[in-house]
Amino acid sequence: MSDVLNNEYVKNPIVGLMIGILVTVLVQSSSTSTSIIVSMVSAQILEVHTAIPMIMGSNIGTSVTNTIVSLTQVGDRNEFRRAFAGATVHDMFNWLAVITLLIIEITTGMLEKLTTALISDLQWVKGGGEVKMLKVITDPFTKLVVQLDKSVLMAWSTGKGPLVNETSLIKKYCKKACLEITTTASATTDLSTTECIKVPVNNSCNFIFYQTSLTDGQVGIILLISSLVILCSALITIVKILNSMMKGKMAVIIKKTINANIPYVPWLTGYIAIFVGALMTFVVQSSSIFTSTLTPLIGIGVITVERSYPLTLGSNIGTTTTALLASMAGEGDGLVYAIQIALVHLFFNIFGILFFYPIPFMRFPIPLAKKLGDTTAKYRWFAIFYLVFMFFLMPGFVFLLSLGGSLALYIVGVPLVITLVFVFIINILQYKKPSLLPRFLQTWNWLPMPLHSLQPYDACCLALPCCKSCRVADAGNNELSSVEVPKDSGLENQAFERTDTRF
Repeated sequence: MSDVLNNEYVKNPIVGLMIGILVTVLVQSSSTSTSIIVSMVSAQILEVHTAIPMIMGSNIGTSVTNTIVSLTQVGDRNEFRRAFAGATVHDMFNWLAVITLLIIEITTGMLEKLTTALISDLQWVKGGGEVKMLKVITDPFTKLVVQLDKSVLMAWSTGKGPLVNETSLIKKYCKKACLEITTTASATTDLSTTECIKVPVNNSCNFIFYQTSLTDGQVGIILLISSLVILCSALITIVKILNSMMKGKMAVIIKKTINANIPYVPWLTGYIAIFVGALMTFVVQSSSIFTSTLTPLIGIGVITVERSYPLTLGSNIGTTTTALLASMAGEGDGLVYAIQIALVHLFFNIFGILFFYPIPFMRFPIPLAKKLGDTTAKYRWFAIFYLVFMFFLMPGFVFLLSLGGSLALYIVGVPLVITLVFVFIINILQYKKPSLLPRFLQTWNWLPMPLHSLQPYDACCLALPCCKSCRVADAGNNELSSVEVPKDSGLENQAFERTDTRF
């Protein structure tokens, strides 16, 4: 990470944005990536100006987790349609906010100037610390499995300190003992002083992977697989339990209560949801956990996409507290700059919400996410393609392209961006006002089929031996004419209306 973040090309804001995405996707946590970026700014390895696009990229990267979680409901088209739309509403908001605010930041420096003004009177700040919420409960268990030496991680990321050449993150010493050293002031007097020096105690740790013969990589793979199994099992269990509970009149009450608006002041409901999302994310100290918990609830129809949208926006606000707390734990001259970049993260999300929430017309992430939900319900393989392309291939391509210099980046990137914007505008006009377009642009049928339809790719995917069961399941039902939960009787599951095609 230190090598990537110190790359000379990160001074290009587009490259910095893509690196922020890649780093967050790799560590599966925006809290971790932003904390490391904040620490590097505090150590004055990164400048605030350079770190701003990275912070924006970390916001995009964090949404990969709940998008992956939505795949646990791929077996049911209806649930998957809602779950994927609910997961990608986070993606759409983050992408739109980044596109808008990065352009504003490059042209005006708004966020940097605003936060510079705010920190001008913060010279009194001397340091802070970590605030633990749910970690108070989970730490005793996780410390029995593995313990990491954060000082080694810090030395690696900054490239400074005596531990910079350490080869393992796993703790070697968990306790320190006092070694008393007595020194005599002079040979002619009996005056002496005793000084206590803290020294590490051997064999003082007690966890499963302590002094193991496995490498850090092998331990990491074991922990990753175990964590994914626990995560998926928990989420699938949640879905099964909620599906069994969503029956009868109580289910109708729950669904209507969660998705209802406050009487007389319905506009206030969304802002309360934003506050709830921020509070819950602050408690669990992770937006990925909160949004990943929402995803299966959206899939089974308990929460609509419209209601999940403000909750997700609040989650984006709540996750900024992690970087803010990390910034206040710093020391020295870089402390103020660390607080500044943490404030950039906060105001980036606040301005994004102000752009894409208060005015109902501007809530573009909702219809965009629903369109993705429709597409993935019809072509379920598209969900995997979306994940790989948006979070790995595209950021990786831009980063590799940047190695050729800014000129190569702009020669290839600018025409691509112009083409994408043109296609996007034409698609909107085809749907809303086709009469404004020339006859040949009113549809894309004049293009070869692979350039305007996913059907040829779908046929290729279904032709694979591994998709035999999909072909059988989809026989006679290739088109998704409507999305509803088929029930013989409304009494079996009254939480879902038979004709309800809403998300």
